[in-house]
Amino acid sequence: MPAIGYVQRLADGSFKGSIRTLSVNAEIAIIPNRGKTGEQPDYRVLSNGVELGGGWIRTGEVSQREYVRLAMSAPELGQRTLYANLGRAAGQDDEDSYALIWNPGD
Repeated sequence: MPAIGYVQRLADGSFKGSIRTLSVNAEIAIIPNRGKTGEQPDYRVLSNGVELGGGWIRTGEVSQREYVRLAMSAPELGQRTLYANLGRAAGQDDEDSYALIWNPGD
């Protein structure tokens, strides 16, 4: 799956970086949802103070490793919700670098 952006994990547990596609070029922040209750997302995805969506911590079926699944929606992102997973950035030695790996939904 192609990477549609890259983020850097910060010391406070948040991530900062960007989404880059043919029609979108936006800086984003993925911040922990410290007031989470119930099924609310574990993270909030923001761009310039506008909330685009959320992120949920999931566990891989095969690897049993945790990852973050993102769901984002905004007019600039198209008519459908954009799904991506935070995964290790290919070719990176920096353990705090992550790729937003596009996951086309149904």
